[in-house]
Amino acid sequence: MDVGGHGRYNEPEEDGRSGRHAVIGSWRSGHSTAMFHAASTTLGSGGFVFVLFVVAAAALGIFGYLQGQKRRQELEAMARQRGWSFSPDRDPEISYRFGSFPCLERGANRYAYNIMEGQERNWRICGFDYHYRTGSGKNTHHHHFSAIVVHTGLPLQSLSIRPEGIFDRISEFLGFDDIDFESSEFSRRFHVQGPDRKWAFDVLHQETMEFLLSMPAFSIEMHGPHVMAYRSDRFSVRDYEDALQVLVGILDRLPRYLLREMKGVD
Repeated sequence: MDVGGHGRYNEPEEDGRSGRHAVIGSWRSGHSTAMFHAASTTLGSGGFVFVLFVVAAAALGIFGYLQGQKRRQELEAMARQRGWSFSPDRDPEISYRFGSFPCLERGANRYAYNIMEGQERNWRICGFDYHYRTGSGKNTHHHHFSAIVVHTGLPLQSLSIRPEGIFDRISEFLGFDDIDFESSEFSRRFHVQGPDRKWAFDVLHQETMEFLLSMPAFSIEMHGPHVMAYRSDRFSVRDYEDALQVLVGILDRLPRYLLREMKGVD
C-alpha cells in the first residue's frame, strides 16, 4: 500500500508481539533517544559532563559507604571473637589517653572511631581508626588511619621504629642519620630514632631484628607504658592481627635484664 505517494509502507515484523506493539516500542525507543539528545543539547557539553560527574560522585559515595559498613561489621566480628568490646562511635578522648604519640597530635578535629578494647594475656589492648583534619576552606583535608596500642604497665623509654622511606635516605645523605645496627638489612629497611641509643640496642637485639624483618612492616612507637603500631591508612582485620602480633613479639623478646631494670628488681 502506498502512503502519500512517498514509497511503500511495510508493517513491522512481529517478534512475539503484535505489530501494533512493535510500532509502539519502536516509537518509544526513538522518543527516548530524541529526549536524550534534546537534554544533551539543552545542557550543553559542559552541563552534561557536570551531570555525569555528579552521578559518578554519588555512585562512589554509595560504594564507599557500603564498603565502610562491611569493614565495620568485620571489625566487630573480630572484637567479638576475641572477647573485646567494640564501638563505632567517635571518641575525642583517645588523643588524651595516648597523647604522647605524635601521630595522635596532628591537625584539628581529632577523634577515634571503630574502637576495640580488651585483654591480651596480661596487657590491655586498644585498636581504633583515627581521624584528623588539616588545612581550611577549599584546602581542607581529612586524614584517616588505624592504630593498635598495648598498655604494658612498664616504664618504656621513647623509641620510634618505622619503615625507611626516600626522605629518610635523603636526610641521611645530608647528615641527619638515624640509629644504625649490626644488621645492614635491618638498618636499610627501618628508620630508628630515640634519645637513648643503649635502650634502642637493648630492645632491638638480633632476635628482635630478625623477627621484625620476617613480619609485615608497621610504624612502631614506644613511650611510657604504651607501645603502638600504626600505618598511614586504615587496617583490614588481617592488618590488626598482624600489628598485634608484631607488638606482642617485641614485648616477648625484651631481655630479662631489661625487664628487671624496668621493674626495679635486682
